Amino acid sequence: MAIFESIGRLATTLLDILHTRLELVSVEVEEELARYATYLVVVLIAMFCAGIAVLIGILLIIALFWDSYRFQVLLALIVVFAGSAAGLGLWLRQAIRSKPRLFAHTLAELGKDKSMLRPGDAASTQPVAGD
Repeated sequence: MAIFESIGRLATTLLDILHTRLELVSVEVEEELARYATYLVVVLIAMFCAGIAVLIGILLIIALFWDSYRFQVLLALIVVFAGSAAGLGLWLRQAIRSKPRLFAHTLAELGKDKSMLRPGDAASTQPVAGD
């Protein structure tokens, strides 16, 4: 009967490991979705700013032919919106380049689990928490 108890404990341990890893996967998926939602919002804001810069640029060309100094205000607005669009675009490019690999933590933990289960590894001789 001791063999059945050992098999039961092993099965329970394996299910606990699987459960923990699946929870980690779900957390990473949620983080990735939140990251992409942020990217989407920033892209939309950058596109809006770029559109406003073009619109005001056209108004600037028209204003250049007026008799007053209205074009200075329009030029300032163009610089503000174009600068905002460029800044957000640069931030987005850097954020995308430096994002972590999808499921990196899960893969690392599974690698640790795999090395712990290999016979003859030094790590496999260490006591497991809870024993």
